Amino acid sequence: MSSQASAPRGIDSPMVPRILRVMSQANVFVYRATGGRIGGKWRVGSAFPRGVPVCLVTTTGRRTGQPRTLPLLFLPDGDRVILVASQGGLPKNPLWYLNIKANPDVTVQVGKRERKMRARTASPQERAELWPKLVAMYADFDSYQARTEREIPVVICEPAPGGSS
Repeated sequence: MSSQASAPRGIDSPMVPRILRVMSQANVFVYRATGGRIGGKWRVGSAFPRGVPVCLVTTTGRRTGQPRTLPLLFLPDGDRVILVASQGGLPKNPLWYLNIKANPDVTVQVGKRERKMRARTASPQERAELWPKLVAMYADFDSYQARTEREIPVVICEPAPGGSS
């Protein structure tokens, strides 16, 4: 991994997380209100115009113990939901990833369906298998990886025992 590709200007501004938080909260509200009919596709960057699926993931805050819900791109894989902790290629992992490392029990909503799941970081072999599929779904993931020194984690969410809602 090298930071050969440069990040867009201003992406490291302290305002970016605030803007993203407000946009995410609005997306969660609309997604829940419409069962994912609105807010269920991401059509920005390489996802334009076809769109990439969005799910809602609820983690438990590692410091607060409070539920934290955010919209994330996902790759459906049988009963599993595959996530990418890319944070647009920023140098640090996203907070939601730190939360699942502390408490892997999550709720994933796809459309109207909510499921209790257990999240884990993909092994190196799993990541090597999943990464090309993720990039085929959303090519910008490769750009994000090129602009950061960290290896972007791939997260596998699997049904928790008794996890259907």
